[in-house]
Parts: sequence; structure tokens; C-alpha cells
Amino acid sequence: MNDETVFEPDSETLNGLLADLGIALDAGQLELLDQYRRLLWMWNERMNLTRHTTIEKFARRDVVDSWQLCQLVKAGERVLDIGTGGGVPGLVMAILRPDLQLVVSESTQKKGVAVTSIVEQLKLPVVVHVCRAEEVLELVTFDTLVARAVAPLAKIVRWLEPHWGAFDRLLLIKGPNWVAERAEARQAGLLRRLELRKAASYLTPQTCAENVILKISAGSREDHG
Repeated sequence: MNDETVFEPDSETLNGLLADLGIALDAGQLELLDQYRRLLWMWNERMNLTRHTTIEKFARRDVVDSWQLCQLVKAGERVLDIGTGGGVPGLVMAILRPDLQLVVSESTQKKGVAVTSIVEQLKLPVVVHVCRAEEVLELVTFDTLVARAVAPLAKIVRWLEPHWGAFDRLLLIKGPNWVAERAEARQAGLLRRLELRKAASYLTPQTCAENVILKISAGSREDHG
């Protein structure tokens, strides 16, 4: 991290962007979100944590994706973010929904150190595990797992195959390629005992690319909806 690099607070711009997106936060949440954004970018000078290094991309991608997940999670749920990277969506969800019990996992040591530092500096009530999500699931149960940009659908389902009893559902953010990923997982026979449906669909602001949130849970059949 370059000690001379300074990321100035810009809560006003962030507030305007979020207001345009229909996301209303109180002053405390807005300030915390902007502090998180600045810390994330500072750590990004040292390692690859995010490609969203403008306030516009942070608001329209990171915050929007996290906000969409928040709409699908009930009050007080225990949530695990798989492969959180720099903290999206887990840390952003913790700011947007302080009622949730957030846990994040990151298997890459240096990224785990960065996320742990950010959580400590912001005093977020988030538990950080610097290990694979599968190791966490061997010890702790959750209502919901969330993930964004971690791996193709087939690979994630394989990772979680022994652990479906440890959580109720997986909410997975995917882009336009989700149909091809579903076809690959289906062809490999990975969805035979799972229920999969599209829980939400939304357009990325400006680019208008379609994003979906897939809801996957253990069950007797795959739901093609």
C-alpha cells in the first residue's frame, strides 16, 4: 500500500448515486459505507481486491448487488459470504442490514488479512474466517449462503455437495452467462437433488447487463423456473 495515496471522503457523491438508484441509507450507514470504500481502495493498492475503483462502479455494482441480496434475506438471518475477496457482498450487507448475523470466509491469506483489518477498523460485527467455506460449514450452520464472482455454478455446487445440511439455501449472483452455467451443472448431474430457481433479476445500471440471483437449496428435484 502506498502511504502517500489518499482517498478523500466523498459521502455526498455516493449518497447522490445511491439516491438515483433508489437506495436510501441513513447518515451513519452512508458514512460507514464510504469509509469501507476508502479502505477497500487503499488495500487494493497492495493487492487485487476489486476492479471497481470509481465511486460510480462501487455504487452501481458492489452496493447494488449487495442491496439486491439484502431484499431476499429475512431479519436476523445467519449469513455466510463464500469467498468474500475484499468484502463484497458480505461487508456491504453488514452495513446495509445491521440486523443480520454476518460471517465471511476467504481462503486466500492476504485477502483474509485485508478483510480482517477492514472489519476491525470499521468495528463491524462480522466474523472473518481465513479459510475455505467448507471448513466453516463443518463447524457452524447458517440460514443463507451468498456468493458473487467466486466460481462457475458447477464448481460451487461440487464444493458444497457434502454440506447442504449445514445451511438452508444458497443465493448466488450471476451475470448473463448463468444459463450456460446451469446447463453445464445439469449435464454433470449436479442439480438432480437440488432445487434451483431464479429468485431475482435486475439490470446493471448504465450497462443494462442482466444479473440474476439464483436460489439453490437441497430438495428432491430441480426447479426450472
